[in-house]
Amino acid sequence: MCGIAGFFQTQPKDYLQQREYYESILEEMKKRLIPRGPDSNGIRLTGRCGLAHTRLSVIDLKEGRQPMTYCLEGFDYTIVYNGELYNTRELRDDLKTHGWQFQTTSDTEVILLSFLHYGSDFVKKLDGIFAFAIYDERHQKIILYRDAFGVKPLFYAICGQEIIFASEIKALFCHPACKPVADWNSLREVFGIGPARIPGSGVYQGIYELEPGCYLSCSNHGFQKTVYWKLESHPHEDDYCHTIQKTRELVCSAIKRQMVSDVPVCTFLSGGVDSSLVTSVCSRELRKKGETLTTFSFDFDGNEKYFKANTFQPSQDRPYVECMTDFLHTDHRYLSCDYETQAALLKESVKAHDLPCMTDVDSSLLYFCREVSKSHKVVLTGECADEVFGGYPWFHRKEFFEKDSFPWTPDLSPRTELLQKDFAEELKLEDFVCNAYHNAVSQIETLPAENETETKRRQIGYLNIRFFMQTLLNRMDRTSMHWGLEARVPFADRALVEYIFNVPWQMKAKDGIVKNVLRQSGRGILPDEILFRKKSPYPKSYHPYYEELLGKELLQVMEDSNAPILRFIDKKKVEKFIGSVKDYGKPWYGQLMAGPQMLAYLLQINFWLEEYKIDLRI
Repeated sequence: MCGIAGFFQTQPKDYLQQREYYESILEEMKKRLIPRGPDSNGIRLTGRCGLAHTRLSVIDLKEGRQPMTYCLEGFDYTIVYNGELYNTRELRDDLKTHGWQFQTTSDTEVILLSFLHYGSDFVKKLDGIFAFAIYDERHQKIILYRDAFGVKPLFYAICGQEIIFASEIKALFCHPACKPVADWNSLREVFGIGPARIPGSGVYQGIYELEPGCYLSCSNHGFQKTVYWKLESHPHEDDYCHTIQKTRELVCSAIKRQMVSDVPVCTFLSGGVDSSLVTSVCSRELRKKGETLTTFSFDFDGNEKYFKANTFQPSQDRPYVECMTDFLHTDHRYLSCDYETQAALLKESVKAHDLPCMTDVDSSLLYFCREVSKSHKVVLTGECADEVFGGYPWFHRKEFFEKDSFPWTPDLSPRTELLQKDFAEELKLEDFVCNAYHNAVSQIETLPAENETETKRRQIGYLNIRFFMQTLLNRMDRTSMHWGLEARVPFADRALVEYIFNVPWQMKAKDGIVKNVLRQSGRGILPDEILFRKKSPYPKSYHPYYEELLGKELLQVMEDSNAPILRFIDKKKVEKFIGSVKDYGKPWYGQLMAGPQMLAYLLQINFWLEEYKIDLRI
């Protein structure tokens, strides 16, 4: 994995006339992305295009440096690439049959030559996670690409006739034409949608994110966005037994393909069915080579004493982790986060995202990824299985299912009750969120034979993959790549998602078993104790000391008359909220963000406004 950045002028302009100036911009952009690729880096400047790259060496450790250029018929074609390709060998073999010769074993070269051979639409052939840019000197254009599910990020801004792009927003701000500006819609996203984002939105005014499954062509003819992949609805034709078998094949294949690496891989192991399936398949594959898999699990200091079971978090992980490590004999390492660290890293999490994020869910994962990165560069995770297989409560519980809004944010009142009345009225969050929801739902095709219930479930499935899953993928990318750790997500495999999306609910939840198809497909791979464990999400802290830390810090913030958050919040309401008992069982976003996380989110918003010197245009 890597970091990429650059700029391109759609109209004739010679950057080389001010070489030192534009190279300094590229150097600054590159510097901001060094954590994503600490092993090597480079820049390239031409008359119309500037490219920067930072590299995390995972495949072809000695070669494959970027920007990578291939000369064809006197014209240069240059790529900067962030990602991992899982069908490199098949594509390389195919290109060789057409006479192409390779100088490296890197997937970067395979992508570049595939572009030259097949043209812009070649991206449909790629199996992997990626964001990359290819500069075509002959036709004076640049094309930006992003993978089907947006596992790898790519932001851009169009400033006049110039497009500026980068893996992370912070690198865009190194260009003098791109400024950190927030308008009313920015604040509506932060307070009404956040920590999620509307697809394509970079939250900042004039900053966008290339949507998953798209590529953007930029030339003197302007900007043309192409959707090369999207989720499609069609009748499921396999019977139940064949569906289970097919799912098993797709899951195991995705995990095995994503183990490709020239450095050791490890896994995150929570003891849940998702991470345990990934871990079991990885462990068995490594055992064939006489190697032992390293696994990591996470928890918080004192949770064994203060843990509070609720409908969202019914059990602790450790007993199930121990069951799995006994079953697989992995080299397991328990990691625990203390509360001072968790609170202190709230600010670092904002820096990793360039936006307020999932508060301590992010800050704790940021800490854990830092610890894992000390010994490993590549980790496989169980992320995305709940979105794909229907594991969340809102697929099952009536109060979520019947809401005409995003099911993970069923009630906007926790988001508005601490705001100043005039500001809350001006935000008009109900209308904003309602419009975002209906725009998203309108994009999914329904099937004529489906009844209202099945149509609603299909809509929820689509929203989970296109919205909620994207938030978790953002979290995983930023928290891991902040330390140069590459996180892979086998359950976001395109072939697997395409198949499972259309499996009917009576199979997905047969006999009332949540994620039934996935669980049945794992028989023989996992013990039944793990396979049929009730879902319990990523762990969070329950120690009252953590709440106290947050409350004290927020009170200190409010004592500063220059604190930007004071422009939005009602101090008396916040003070009362800090002194009240927090409800852990009624999250305001997803399953994990309840009362204490609201305090942390306000702290993150304040820090974001200060640290990024946001120009508020409201």
